[in-house]
Amino acid sequence: MKSKMLNLGLLLTSLIGYHEWGADNSYYIFQMEREVITKMMENFSNALSPFVLLPMLGQLLLIFTLFQKSPSRKLTYLGIVMLSALLVFIFLIGAGTYNVKVVLSFIPFIAMVVLTIRHHHHEQRKAISG
Repeated sequence: MKSKMLNLGLLLTSLIGYHEWGADNSYYIFQMEREVITKMMENFSNALSPFVLLPMLGQLLLIFTLFQKSPSRKLTYLGIVMLSALLVFIFLIGAGTYNVKVVLSFIPFIAMVVLTIRHHHHEQRKAISG
């Protein structure tokens, strides 16, 4: 059950990442996704960027693990990597421009990644030892 809660936490914290650019352009990830999905409905080729497809596939993998009896560690890690393709990029832009709001919005996701990896590492060690 803890693995499912962590995966749900990863999914939810990935949606609250914040990005702003220019004078008055800003979005949370969930707002960007809504816009991308709307544009995909109009023309699928609009979403053929790896920075669009990989995070969405990562989220779908994490959603899939929520329906597994015991969430797959490999699928969880793959979901994290796919989500991180966009999130780390936005985080680095925020850090490089000293945008505190952007940097702080990604701390919950980073914390969930660390907690999830520690949990799976602990579970793996427990399974090996006995």
